[in-house]
Amino acid sequence: MKNMNVMEYKGYTGTVEYSSEDNILFGKVAGVNGLVSYEGESVSELRRDFEEAVDDYLEMCAENGTEPQKVYKGNFNVRISPELHRTLADFATSHNMTLNATVEKAIREFVSR
Repeated sequence: MKNMNVMEYKGYTGTVEYSSEDNILFGKVAGVNGLVSYEGESVSELRRDFEEAVDDYLEMCAENGTEPQKVYKGNFNVRISPELHRTLADFATSHNMTLNATVEKAIREFVSR
């Protein structure tokens, strides 16, 4: 099932949130260098502002010669319980895999559902 609280446009994903205090929908574009936000009083207004924000951001990046997508190094820290860590390490060893390869495989299978 897809997350219904996001929008996609030109390969970019934007969040969808609601402010009861301001009575507006708002969000931000994920995975970019910097903050790119948008808002609207209706879903169609929010989508229009999201698409305009992405287009404006891409235009600005082209003008400045900057990479629009955030660069990911491919490593990050994950905090898990010591018990799960031991179970994972035992699983990796028993399957002749490294801990990193086991975690990568588990994540790949989870996100490809």
